[in-house]
Amino acid sequence: IIMKRLGISLFSSRFLKHHNFPPTMSSSSSTHAKSSLSAPVSGLAGVTTDDQTDAAQRRAKGEFVRGVSSARNWITQEAPTDGSQHYPPQAGRYHMIVAYNCPWCHRVLLARALLGLQDAISVDVVFPNRSGDNEPLGPNMWKFCPEGQVGINGRHTHFPECTVDTVFGKKYVKEIYEIAGIPDQKSVPILLDKETSTIVSNESAEIVRMLGVAMKDLGNGLDLYPADYADKIDKLNDWIYTTIANGSYKAGFSSNQDVYENAFASYFEALGKIDDLLATSKFLAGSTLTEADIRLFPPLFRHDPVYYNRFKLNQKFLWEYPNIWRWMNTMVALPGMEPVSNAGYLAHCKQGYFGRTGNGTIPVGPKGYPECYHIPGWTNVSIS
Repeated sequence: IIMKRLGISLFSSRFLKHHNFPPTMSSSSSTHAKSSLSAPVSGLAGVTTDDQTDAAQRRAKGEFVRGVSSARNWITQEAPTDGSQHYPPQAGRYHMIVAYNCPWCHRVLLARALLGLQDAISVDVVFPNRSGDNEPLGPNMWKFCPEGQVGINGRHTHFPECTVDTVFGKKYVKEIYEIAGIPDQKSVPILLDKETSTIVSNESAEIVRMLGVAMKDLGNGLDLYPADYADKIDKLNDWIYTTIANGSYKAGFSSNQDVYENAFASYFEALGKIDDLLATSKFLAGSTLTEADIRLFPPLFRHDPVYYNRFKLNQKFLWEYPNIWRWMNTMVALPGMEPVSNAGYLAHCKQGYFGRTGNGTIPVGPKGYPECYHIPGWTNVSIS
């Protein structure tokens, strides 16, 4: 992936050295992501998407293959040396566009909340279901719809958290990409620069890293990527992405039985390893909260009430892993977590996953979620 193709301005070499990034990822580098098509695509925040080898043919055979995010700029103190747009850390300048049901958006909202950046970075929230065939831009578009809409189950649904586009006044996320000069993208999350009307990034892993490094001092100063833990965090991130965060989507959205079964096996093997790891560790990397915990939380928050049925990841419930459950208790109790882990948030998730496929009916259960994440030792037989 060529830098000019992605519009990337990399961290300064001094910044990279301080945070133990590989020297080949300096601002003089000619590439940002690994260009080999025989491996997952990686950037400064680790693996960001699937191996793109023969992606079209693999999709045609029923494998879910995630695409590549193309807006890959960085917020940095120092201006880039290649003359590209400088995005300095400034409160009030940047804006997020997210969908609550999307786990990739969830991770950036978690970072914003835990870092105390709510006043520094504004947010707009799209509706959890996308556009239909009869809409102006066609189907499968994220849209701003605070008034709600009638779903394929025949019920009108709206969510108080959903907003209009407060920056440009547009209806569809794709229109914001077009304003920013990126006509071939339609995904969320988006980190937008309101000052230049350009998109800093649409890669969630890199947005989380930027917030935790470049923007943290505009919030509470929490260090989510401490230098002493960097290597361990990077390894955890790549493994969790492959087996759990994206692995769950491999299982849930692949129509090829072999792909599903391989993803299923890898997913539950990884959960077992995480449970073992957390037997002797409060958080994934040790005694302190890090970026790795933020990136694991979204799929695990969804596992019991959504993925167990929707993605057919039905070998075990999360409460059957005692150390993961204790970790969930710890995570939801952290300051700032309530708005991004409450019942309203889960309602977006259920609407997004169940409300756009099949018969569109939204499951009433399972009972007790997400309140049970606050209860040590809870099981689904703990309630009548």
